[in-house]
Formats: sequence, structure tokens, C-alpha cells
Amino acid sequence: MTSLPLISVDPDARGRRPAMPPRHLADLDLPGRQALVAELGEPAFRAKQVSNHYFGRLVRDPAQMTDLPAATRERLAESLLPTLLTPVRELACDDGATRKALWRLHDGSLVESVLMGYPDRVTVCISSQAGCGMACPFCATGQAGLTRNLSTAEIVDQAVYLAGVAASGAVAGSPPRLSHVVFMGMGEPLANYTRVIAAIRRLVAPAPEGLGLSQRHITVSTVGLVPAIRRLASEDLSVTLALSLHAPDDDLRDELVPVNQRWKVSEVLDAAWDYAARTGRRVSIEYAMIKDVNDQPWRADLLGRLLAGKLAHVNLIPLNPTPGSRWDASPKPVEREFVRRLRDAGVSTTVRDTRGREIDGACGQLAAAEDRDTDPPREATA
Repeated sequence: MTSLPLISVDPDARGRRPAMPPRHLADLDLPGRQALVAELGEPAFRAKQVSNHYFGRLVRDPAQMTDLPAATRERLAESLLPTLLTPVRELACDDGATRKALWRLHDGSLVESVLMGYPDRVTVCISSQAGCGMACPFCATGQAGLTRNLSTAEIVDQAVYLAGVAASGAVAGSPPRLSHVVFMGMGEPLANYTRVIAAIRRLVAPAPEGLGLSQRHITVSTVGLVPAIRRLASEDLSVTLALSLHAPDDDLRDELVPVNQRWKVSEVLDAAWDYAARTGRRVSIEYAMIKDVNDQPWRADLLGRLLAGKLAHVNLIPLNPTPGSRWDASPKPVEREFVRRLRDAGVSTTVRDTRGREIDGACGQLAAAEDRDTDPPREATA
């Protein structure tokens, strides 16, 4: 593991009342940016110039925006590109192919994002909320609770920053261009629906409007908010839906994914199949393999019956245990048997590549560690 420089931050920022950040150009479409620039007394085309720097060149530093008049660079950058993410800690492993970043937001909230380099692509996993309110007991983020939703720009800025890391050549053996974004970081994306959809539209719009990614290379994860899944199906987007199922039966899923107490397995899967039918996109069924909890052969058989013949793919996830947790990953022989039974049922199944264990790879672990490191003494808290 390689530890990158630790940037000191104000520990007193913790505990402040959550508040939304200042407006950023990524919060606005191009006409909105042009209107803002006009309010500053500048010609509207300056908005396109600044946007080209941010989305096209992945540049934030006004000094590098040499096509802007020197007298107006700082003022435009201050109005359109306020600092949203302050690096707290960055860790790298897998010979630099996996890099996890912990950010402190303007109100002291902590979020994480991860860059993963492969021979044929570069993927970033981004957060949509600070914390999470879904309370899944095996998830480090779920244990922390929800602080607040992220703004559109706070979501987008994670991808743009890490796209810049990839472009710098820091991820050896991978292409220099970010190609895939997965909304699988901290938070439940569909619980921050409006801003997540706006962020997706920024990510897929061509520069200078946005980052110019393919819709098919965007994945949105959800624990199963049925009304939001149905709403997403009507957005005319070709993004991949990833459903965090984790159990095929209501008795267990009620415990592992508490929102199942509101929308049962059958309702969630019906919404997922409707999404697949409307978009033509295969649904990814996410299933964390938890030792002696959801990895029994009969559950594999039940899952196979539920998914057989559907436009779906199962992504089995070896659990990355969190410190002090009673949950652990399934043994490899159990995992292999689970895979065999699903494939025998005709269900496409893979096991997710395990990365980042030595850098607190599970979502929420790095933020939790930072919280522990910066917690004041209990007496002071009282």
C-alpha cells in the first residue's frame, strides 16, 4: 500500500450544521452558466470558455486559463468554480491501479470516491450522499447514518477530479481517459434523485456542457426504492440499473436491507424488469456474499428461479468486513457453489474483482476511520 500526502484540515469543522455548498458551474446547464456570467458583467461566451477548462481540459486553476483576460480570471473562477472538495486523505494500492480519496466538504461532511484502473478502461465510484439513511447493517456507510444529500456539483466534481488523475498518467497500465462512472459510493443515489439525474446529464453531455461520457457506461445503484426506479425508467437514459438485492427472500432481506419492509422482493424485481423492458438494458443484481447469512445453497436456487429468463446479471460481491463487524465474507468453496447453482439455472453470474482491502476499500470505512482519528475526547464532547 502507498499512502499519499495527508492534507491537514480543521477538526473543528466536524459537527457543524450541514448546509448546501456554494453554486458551481456543474450545478447549471450551459444557458444557466451564461446567465450567471452575464450577471457578472462579462460576455456570455466566457461561460463556455470556463466550462471548456473544467470539463474539457479538467483544469480548475485560473492561472492556467490563459484564454481569459487576466483581470477577470479570478473573479470568474470564484463565481463558477468554488472549491467543493478538500482532499483529506488519498490512498493507493494494486500498484496504483486503485486509488481511494476521502474528501471534506465545505460544511465538514466526509465523502469518499474511488478510482479503479483496468487495461481497457478507467472507472470511478462516486458518492451521492454524505452518509446513508438506508441502515443496511453490514455496510460501513449505513452504520454512520445520513448527514445530507450532495449537490449536483459535489457529485460531478468527484468524477472530474479523478478524471484529471487518470489524465495525468497516474494509473499505469490503464487508458488516460475516464470512461465509466458507478454511483456505488456513499449514499442511496435514488434518495437524492433530482441531483443525481442532473449529475448524470452533466457527465454524459459533451464538453463544454459536460464530461462527454457514454450513458451506457454509467451505473446507478439502488437498494430498491420502487417509485424512483419507475421514475428513472421514464428519464430516457440508457444507464445501467444495479439493484442491491443481497437476499432472495423477504425474511432475510427485511434484516439486511431494511427498505425491504416497505417494498418487498417481488415489487422491487417487478420494477427492475420494467426498467429493463423500457430501456433494453440488462439489470445488474448486486449480492454481497455474507458467511452463514445469505450464502446457503437453497438461497442460490431461489435466486436462480427468480432471475431465470430475465434480462439480468448477478454480480456476487465478496464482503469487505468493517472493523468490529459480526459479518464476514463467505468462504471461497461456498462462493463457488453459489455461482455454480446460479449458472446451472441459466443466470449470468460473475464475482466482483476484490480491490482495496488494504486501503479501507469498503464504502464508508475511510470516512469512519477519519472520524475515529479526529473524534474529541468523550469528556469534551459532553
